[in-house]
Amino acid sequence: MTTILVTACGAPGAARLLRALRDNGEREVRLVGVDMSERAIGSHLCDAFHLVPPGADPTFPDALLALVEQEAVDVVLPESSHDLRHLAPRRGEFPVPVMICGPDAERRSNDKAETFGAMKRIGVGAPEFHRVTGAAGVEAAARELGYPDRPVCFKPVFSSGSRGFRVLDPSVDRTHQLLNERPGALAMRLEEAVELLPEDGLDLLVMEFLTEPERTVDGLADGSRIVLQATRTRESVRCGLGMFFVTLDAPELVEASERVVEDFGLEWFFSIQFMGEKVIEINPRISTMMIQEDFNLPWLAVKRALGEASDDELRGLQGRVRPGHTVLRFFEQVEFDP
Repeated sequence: MTTILVTACGAPGAARLLRALRDNGEREVRLVGVDMSERAIGSHLCDAFHLVPPGADPTFPDALLALVEQEAVDVVLPESSHDLRHLAPRRGEFPVPVMICGPDAERRSNDKAETFGAMKRIGVGAPEFHRVTGAAGVEAAARELGYPDRPVCFKPVFSSGSRGFRVLDPSVDRTHQLLNERPGALAMRLEEAVELLPEDGLDLLVMEFLTEPERTVDGLADGSRIVLQATRTRESVRCGLGMFFVTLDAPELVEASERVVEDFGLEWFFSIQFMGEKVIEINPRISTMMIQEDFNLPWLAVKRALGEASDDELRGLQGRVRPGHTVLRFFEQVEFDP
């Protein structure tokens, strides 16, 4: 039996990931889930569950090391961006494979300014942007990028998902937002942002606001090349999460992603998000992805980690990806008596 430790097993994609690992069609697996919250869904779906410090805590890797020995773990699958900062530099201390990239790739991927600057250097599209500090910097950069004649957007240089992302749009209807939209609307006026932002001490990116369709290349990499990938659209979003997407054939995005993988040295799971032809985000971890009955990328990665499938063998499976394969995500729940 193969024992897999999955971190952040309360993350939005955890339930599907755990089911994909269990429904691998080859063998029974034992799933060990860890999370900083006892309410994590993985506590109900895994064979064993442990509370651990947050991934941003420097003691997080030590907690995982102890559990690898205690639970006789065969492979570690980190699921959250927050897990990577302290875990990536120490992955070599683990007696089993830890499916994450190295610290340099992690740092560069999560620094959005580094990401956009690198894209221009390697000939891959990226948004026009300015890296600034504080409210005055945001205002100056927004006006340089065309505000108020056109909307712009901003987010923290270091962030995860859509956290801190806002659109600056002078035409936003604040009354409509107040009365008809859920709390947390993304659009606001520049004057409102300047009023709320600190004067200094906060690095921010102010960027052109892109409206082209969003597409994502999800895959496995070996540090210089893509091993396997599936490219998808992002048709619907709820709470910052893709809820409906369709697999497609987009060789131009795969070719651009190959350049990103090589330049950043990405290993194991990656997710590269595009709007039109421009990269807007690199996630050096497993993400929400398409899974077919004959193309189970999380399980194939486990086999690779265990030495049961070579990269050449995995590349031979690329043709299994079916363009048009559709994923619809929805809310689910469990019931239990404590």
